[in-house]
Amino acid sequence: MLDRRGFIGAASGMAATLSLPRIAYAARAPTDRRFVFLIQRGAADGLHILAPTGDPAFAAQRSAFADKLEGGRALGSSFFTLHPALARIGQMAEQKQARFVHATASAYRDRSHFDGQNVLESGGLRPYAEKTGWMNRLLTQLPGARGRGLAIAPAIPMALRGPAQVATYAPSALQDASDDLMTRVSALYADDPQLAPLWQSALATQKLAGDIAGDNGRNAAAIGALAARLLGPREGARVMMIESNGWDTHSGQAPRMAGQLKGVDAFVAALADGLGLAWQETLLIVATEFGRTVAINGTGGTDHGTGGLMMLMGGALPGGGQVDAEWPGLTPAALLDGRDLRPTIASEAVIGGALAAHFDIDPAQLMAHLYPAQPRLKARLA
Repeated sequence: MLDRRGFIGAASGMAATLSLPRIAYAARAPTDRRFVFLIQRGAADGLHILAPTGDPAFAAQRSAFADKLEGGRALGSSFFTLHPALARIGQMAEQKQARFVHATASAYRDRSHFDGQNVLESGGLRPYAEKTGWMNRLLTQLPGARGRGLAIAPAIPMALRGPAQVATYAPSALQDASDDLMTRVSALYADDPQLAPLWQSALATQKLAGDIAGDNGRNAAAIGALAARLLGPREGARVMMIESNGWDTHSGQAPRMAGQLKGVDAFVAALADGLGLAWQETLLIVATEFGRTVAINGTGGTDHGTGGLMMLMGGALPGGGQVDAEWPGLTPAALLDGRDLRPTIASEAVIGGALAAHFDIDPAQLMAHLYPAQPRLKARLA
């Protein structure tokens, strides 16, 4: 599910008291198109999210997880089965508003979370070689270079670092105030017609920041609704990044993944519903730093792997409803290093191609700006 993070609240006047966001948007872009990037930190298991049940080798490799797929939606000419926790995303696929790209990977080929995330976000060929991120470089390419960027994170993620100014929410490093103190301050402001509503709004924002991974998906839904409110207005953000942790499933994977995916589904549903007609102008990409091993380990989990899954969603998504895969197979001989799903599609090519189509930018031009360290890389899905 979406990770514990703080979010923008309406009571910005109380920022000094509750460490609410300090907003410094990049200049406004003359476009109604919006883009959201959700990163699944921890290496999400794409074989669990969109299972290749049509592969003859799948049953032998993943029999312990097979019953968890019951009720899942068949996709890709029934070769793949979408996890049943992704009910709304499955509906979007039927409505041609969701598209899936399997057996993907960035340029990174080792198994360190931090290094893998850095390569995915920077667009480089190796960890820490690039000092800026591809999302910040995207902002410089939007019409008029007046993009609005926003990170929902305690610090600016690597993907949004660079010369284009963005906003972020950095929660306070100070110890949280006691419940008694908060109650006393609430009582102090209760009769003030100006401060009381600001204070209550600030408290609501702080509650969201406290634990958005729990509450049976309701917190994730609240975050999706909040993201929609930030993206929806004419003066709102146009490029947004949201972080989601908890995907490192070395043990007890089946129940953990069900909860994680339920949160993602709730977030996506609330984002689409909250945007309303603006969902037609929105592209959401969900990606992770790498996949997980094909075989299940002895504790009912999976270990760090390579090939993974990307999900794309939007109200007017080209190719919606399909699964893109140059499927390598799951037989032992087909696996990378005898253990991992072999990647066949570059994550960077998917991102660049999808963004080029979404923002109506020449794919070659955009790829050159987003991924200058990979000059031979060609856009996919454009």
